[in-house]
Amino acid sequence: MSRPTTINVKVVAAESLYKRDVFRQPDPFAVITVDGSQTKTTKTAKKTLNPYWNESFDFNSLEDSILVIQVFDQKKFKKKDQGFLGVVNVRIGDVIDLSLPNSEETITRDLKKSNENLAVSGKIIVVVSHNKNPTSNGSANTNTNSNNNTSSTPALSIPAGVAAASDSSGALAVNSTNAQSAAHRQYSSFEDQYGRLPPGWERRTDNFGRTYYVDHNSRTTTWQRPTLEQSEVERGQQRQNTTEAERRQHRGRTLPGEGSHSPMLSATPQPPSNTATSGNVTVNSSGANTPVSPAAAVSMAASGATTNGLGELPSGWEQRFTNEGRPYFVDHNTRTTTWVDPRRQQYIRTFGPNTTIQQQPVSQLGPLPSGWEMRLTNTARVYFVDHNTKTTTWDDPRLPSSLDQNVPQYKRDFRRKVIYFRSQPALRILPGQCHIKVRRDHIFEDSYQEIMRQTPEDLKKRLMIKFDGEEGLDYGGVSREFFFLLSHDMFNPFYCLFEYSSHDNYTLQINPNSGINPEHLNYFKFIGRVVGLGVFHRRFLDAFFVGALYKMMLHKKVVLQDMEGVDAEFYRSLKWICDNDITDILDLTFSAEDDKFGEIVEVELKPGGKDIEVTEDNKHEYVELISEWKISKRVEEQFKAFINGFNELIPQELVNVFDERELELLIGGLAEIDIEDWKKHTDYRGYQENDQVIQWFWKCIKEWDSEQKARLLQFTTGTSRIPVNGFKDLQGSDGPRRFTIEKAGEPNQLPKSHTCFNRVDLPSYTNYESLKQKLTLAVEETVGFGQE
Repeated sequence: MSRPTTINVKVVAAESLYKRDVFRQPDPFAVITVDGSQTKTTKTAKKTLNPYWNESFDFNSLEDSILVIQVFDQKKFKKKDQGFLGVVNVRIGDVIDLSLPNSEETITRDLKKSNENLAVSGKIIVVVSHNKNPTSNGSANTNTNSNNNTSSTPALSIPAGVAAASDSSGALAVNSTNAQSAAHRQYSSFEDQYGRLPPGWERRTDNFGRTYYVDHNSRTTTWQRPTLEQSEVERGQQRQNTTEAERRQHRGRTLPGEGSHSPMLSATPQPPSNTATSGNVTVNSSGANTPVSPAAAVSMAASGATTNGLGELPSGWEQRFTNEGRPYFVDHNTRTTTWVDPRRQQYIRTFGPNTTIQQQPVSQLGPLPSGWEMRLTNTARVYFVDHNTKTTTWDDPRLPSSLDQNVPQYKRDFRRKVIYFRSQPALRILPGQCHIKVRRDHIFEDSYQEIMRQTPEDLKKRLMIKFDGEEGLDYGGVSREFFFLLSHDMFNPFYCLFEYSSHDNYTLQINPNSGINPEHLNYFKFIGRVVGLGVFHRRFLDAFFVGALYKMMLHKKVVLQDMEGVDAEFYRSLKWICDNDITDILDLTFSAEDDKFGEIVEVELKPGGKDIEVTEDNKHEYVELISEWKISKRVEEQFKAFINGFNELIPQELVNVFDERELELLIGGLAEIDIEDWKKHTDYRGYQENDQVIQWFWKCIKEWDSEQKARLLQFTTGTSRIPVNGFKDLQGSDGPRRFTIEKAGEPNQLPKSHTCFNRVDLPSYTNYESLKQKLTLAVEETVGFGQE
């Protein structure tokens, strides 16, 4: 029998604990027990759902010892349930190898329920380590209370059911550490500390640091480590059992209902499921399989209607449930979660005379098929390499060829660039939430303080925007409203940071005199962050820059043609110089005059430029230099601060995939609103498309001018911009979400909007004039969320 070894358990933190009281936060502390006999406690954190303890404790442990960590609310510790907030159970031998000289693992586990079945949520982060050869300074950063059983916490009386609670996830997954100790050997992906894996197997780590295993022989994955002693038949039986278990999980499921306020979850990703997708089969609530006719499938896919029973989930998808019992869906291919059943986001593919449903949604394409690779040409056009056949193609193998019919080449290229852009690891949303709270009437100042105090990594977490004094919850619509309002404020020429390119052209350019504000460079970095934040989180800004600024963002050289968008009159003068003989006509030197708050300053375009005359021979150099000075050199410092802020969220090498026109669309969306396209991609609830009220609604929209249409779109979706591919790609809080008109409310009430779901509640008005009056009033006068 092996002798006990001293291990060190560092309880780092917990996050997203369950809030049992509406009016206050808990005071959490953790109780750490090994084998039921050794017990230590952390200090108590005050009023938080995300406690940070970072306390270390030593225990005597065997390989089969069980580490139990429980979290309690100190304020409720004397109550019957002792303020229980969750528990995790860990077998020490599954986490670290006690036979090695030293070993360390950082693990993140979901908190589990006790036998009393109290609702819990959140995760706990723990570092487990041991060192048989400690240095003279000690092997662990042990807290001064590590040898005591209590700190400020009262004496413990642990509920019997809690310590014995089992991990409902089944077998404990082995977690890998990103930073192994110096003495720990680095292993290839085809071996680990237990030796080589069987032929065709590979060890990988997900983005939460957990180890899983890929069987390239059968193209499946598993948490369980395969062994060389297992025969291929035994491994095959294990795969079959796992697959059958997953199939049972998928049966008897229906589509989720939609609520007006439903939180997005940050679910822990799992390795891709190896469950095969069945074809046109639906699953009703009783679990019986029912075939779907091709005609019905086409109708459902075209309408986007919610219909129960669409068959098993696509490969790599899983359905889970919140504590309240609401189903949500995990896409292990892209490691994202959504409320929307992926079977609603289908497209049609035709094979010969039969129409079938291709289960994978266009919006969540997932990985390329085995042996395929995505590359870029030297002109940044996306193409695909099939290493199986050693051929290349412009066509994405995940998309049906019909999707590209009647689509201009530039739109096809842009769409594929966006897919490539979004698929990059640097553009993935990080675990956790980024909270930004602002006052609506001080949005510029508050946003500056909130965004600049956070790190770029914090800003890459899921955005949670809160307007002070408003009850709206941010499931997408509030953040779209936030970017819409903030872009109006921070690009306002009143702040002297940006200016309009001319009195009749509302494109924006950097104000060369922004230095009147001594903090202007910090503000430009902030604005760069906001633009990057919008691109990262797929939100549009309601502002358009001069074309030259987009070229500068791509580090392209500006030329004379770019001057037309900056100063049309100056451009015409320079164009005349290029097109005509200027001998003995113009008296110019290689210098320019700059107005610095009423003081005229002479600036040399090249060394000694004020003494160099512009002639017919060197006029093109002069045009090039003065264009560069007027467009970019005058604002070099401001632009550098701006692009630094932008690149903190969007790496430059990814930006360079696009050209300047495509970058404009990526940042600002599509300005022109196509009513027919809008109408074509609208869903109805309680109404039919040919109902009189709906006919009046579209008649009213067609009569409105562009600004009113944009206001309606902003009222119902949170932004006046639409994606480059039109309304079919409109995004909601949980992915693609079509514009929806729902029959709701009394005829004497105004329409109401649900921006998180791109939905407008439209009462059944009795005449056209009433509808037009109420809709106009709602769109033009209503401000804020949580208002009726």
